Amino acid sequence: MTKSKMANRYAPEVRARAVRMVFEHQGSYETRAGAIAAIAPKIGCIPQTLREWVKQAEKDSGMRDGVTTEERDRSEPLKAPLVQAQWRTPWNVRFENCARRTKSSARRQLILRRRNSTAH
Repeated sequence: MTKSKMANRYAPEVRARAVRMVFEHQGSYETRAGAIAAIAPKIGCIPQTLREWVKQAEKDSGMRDGVTTEERDRSEPLKAPLVQAQWRTPWNVRFENCARRTKSSARRQLILRRRNSTAH
């Protein structure tokens, strides 16, 4: 599984500094969202990105429930073969499996007819 090019746009040091700034300065603002909105442009990211970093930092420190970065990194290699195996199946087999699961056999026939007519 490959990560997107944007996944590592910001260095870990920049992320850590931004999160630390939010925690240190959130008392100066009415809400945490206000602190995030003020700090995000200084870092060069959008507020939603910084908000996600803060949420992940809270999960990693135990302040919030959820999967920590360490647990996620440990489980990533285990997921990759499952995803790859799923997409090795030809598209028509996946499509027919979906058609079989439909409630109406008339609907199934319509779906299969459409598929066969566009395959030419």
